Amino acid sequence: MNSINLNSTITCPLCKHQKEEHMPTNACQWFYQCEGCGELLKPLKGDCCVFCSYGTTKCPPIQLGDSCCNQK
Repeated sequence: MNSINLNSTITCPLCKHQKEEHMPTNACQWFYQCEGCGELLKPLKGDCCVFCSYGTTKCPPIQLGDSCCNQK
């Protein structure tokens, strides 16, 4: 069984604020509001969620080699 990391540090591309977050295993997170500047982050084109775009660790489905829920 593959081991997955459920924590990822999200970095805001505008203000560079960072925060470690726990990733859900049962849903994609398409939006994330930065606690530093209030910007609502959305996935970059080609990414399935905010963790894949702005996090230090990709989301659990991607870590396991699957497609994420909105890439089906």
